[in-house]
Amino acid sequence: MENLPVSPIETLNAAIQSYNPFKNAGIVKEQNIWGKGFPDLASLNKKASDTVFKAIEQVKTSQLSHEKVTSLVLTAQQGVGKTHILSRIRHRIEREGGGLFVYGNVDKYTDLNLIKYQFQQTLADSLRYIGSQGVMQWQEVAAVMANQGFKASNPNAQPLTPEQLVRKFDEVYSRRLAKNRNLMDELTRQVRRAKTNAEPYIVRAILWTLSETQAPFAIRWLSGDELDQSTAEYMGLPSNANKTNQDREAEALNTVLQILNLVSHYNPVIICFDQLESLKVNNGGFTTAQVVAELVSSLYNTLSQSELGQGIVILTVMLPDTWANTVNLMVGGVPDRVSKYTERKPIQLTPLNGKSMVDLVSLWLQEELYKPNQLIPPHPVYPFEESQIKELGKGKLTVREFLEWCAENFKVHIPPLPEDPEERFELALQRELEAETGDALDNNQLIADSLCFGFGLLKGQILEGETLTGEKLNKVAIKELVEVTPKNLNNGWINFKIIGTENGKQIKIGVAVIQSKLYQLTVGLRRLNNYETFDLTRGCLVRSKSKTEKINKNSEAAKLLQQLKTEKGGEHVDIIEDQIRPLLAIWSVYQKRENYNLSEEDILHFISQKQIVFANNLLREILSDPSGKSNEDSVEDDPELWKEFESSSSDEIADADDGNLYDEFN
Repeated sequence: MENLPVSPIETLNAAIQSYNPFKNAGIVKEQNIWGKGFPDLASLNKKASDTVFKAIEQVKTSQLSHEKVTSLVLTAQQGVGKTHILSRIRHRIEREGGGLFVYGNVDKYTDLNLIKYQFQQTLADSLRYIGSQGVMQWQEVAAVMANQGFKASNPNAQPLTPEQLVRKFDEVYSRRLAKNRNLMDELTRQVRRAKTNAEPYIVRAILWTLSETQAPFAIRWLSGDELDQSTAEYMGLPSNANKTNQDREAEALNTVLQILNLVSHYNPVIICFDQLESLKVNNGGFTTAQVVAELVSSLYNTLSQSELGQGIVILTVMLPDTWANTVNLMVGGVPDRVSKYTERKPIQLTPLNGKSMVDLVSLWLQEELYKPNQLIPPHPVYPFEESQIKELGKGKLTVREFLEWCAENFKVHIPPLPEDPEERFELALQRELEAETGDALDNNQLIADSLCFGFGLLKGQILEGETLTGEKLNKVAIKELVEVTPKNLNNGWINFKIIGTENGKQIKIGVAVIQSKLYQLTVGLRRLNNYETFDLTRGCLVRSKSKTEKINKNSEAAKLLQQLKTEKGGEHVDIIEDQIRPLLAIWSVYQKRENYNLSEEDILHFISQKQIVFANNLLREILSDPSGKSNEDSVEDDPELWKEFESSSSDEIADADDGNLYDEFN
């Protein structure tokens, strides 16, 4: 940082004024565990998280069956960082692999008399989150199972990635069903050759998670919930119908054990119980902490791990008083089973000191404010002073208390704004235009919001002429911008729909911004090509050709894109940075209008006056009549991929026997 020029102080102060990275940062919520976590200062409570990772390594590598399951207790006062440690563990596993993560927020358990059934739901729900391979954790397990099945029937089979299996699963299933061959029967049989003790229905349900269409139902079944009869019959699973909650509670532990024994055969499982301080009690008068401790003890006692298994670690998080005055006093060996790895000694977290406070603020500002905006501050903790922060360290604040202090004191002295509204608009626009786009060009929603805002400003105007690529604007008029329905089928892939006229004829343009990987692009293009379901007359893919992954010529994405352009009359519009930047800027100014003392009417007036939107070529390209150009520079050949398909025609695949099932996915 010393060798790089410091950003203009006006730009830094504008960024600080427009966004407080510490707002609501004091409380780590469940979404911070599963989604984008908070900045993680690796040195903070490093000993605690290292102990957990050592426990994971032990259960994974030990050859002793009694060491394949272990448990730990983590204690700290409110706000010290208990849930933050769980977030660190989850994100490291997601980043590096080597485990399946299960998180139980016990505060959400509504009935302590159904603790086993609710944990079954926790297990099923947790494994639906994305793992280290870019697919659901369920799908990671299912992919290993499927590959093991392929190997059992074909020793020459090479492992297929989860993405490959998910992408082609429904296609292969339908193709084989047309030949009176049931893919699920075949795979289940093959998997059970290698895992003879596995419960067939659970194997089947986990394999169904590879199906884009049936995965939600499979996860619902694995959670213990009911399926309608027709869905259950199609999937070859019991419907779980006509069961009371008490029935589900009675069956839950056995189902949980079978699931854990199976999935931990392929990867270590880390189970975390959090938020045990609820005042709820069960019918027996036992508190939340006691009920959870009994569950952990029961899991520890009954999990049957083979020496080849990858193991299970159970981590329970609680206040020191909860451990000392409740769990540690329970009889029947419960404390020993809840805290096995550290021999009944809880892992304790410690408050911050002056140095760790400075390091935390520096990291937080860098990750949440300066780096995303490509800004360089005069010193790492600007706008705070390091001496000021170190003085706070003497008070032994918790992480939560310190971050709350940062939120309240995060401010700079900003020079007065110009009196003239137009000058204030010019100042705001210039700041946003000069700001680096950073990760904005990877943010589908931000780009879509900016485009939608721009189109909204064109309502009621007539657009004519040509775009820079020579496409025609034939008296195009926008009437309204609407959400794409049915929402459950679109699932957000088509961002919005433009309804208007072209030469007096109604048009309905679906706009999908997809800067994501090819797998996501394929899913989005399937929706964009479905004019009938989503009531479109034209589909428009908005995707950068220079800043995104090239589309392989033989991929399904390339075929869908070709179909969109040649059969459907749709188009692929390139995102050019100079064209999207003004739209990002005016959308940002509009959102920050209160910071610049500008009214909505002021902003709309000045944007219109300066023709920022009317002349924008990106908007005009989307509205123009597609030229039918192939955009070949967005697609690239892959000779290796061709070789994969060269060896087997569709007829050969259709006639394949069980031993060649692997080839259909390859």
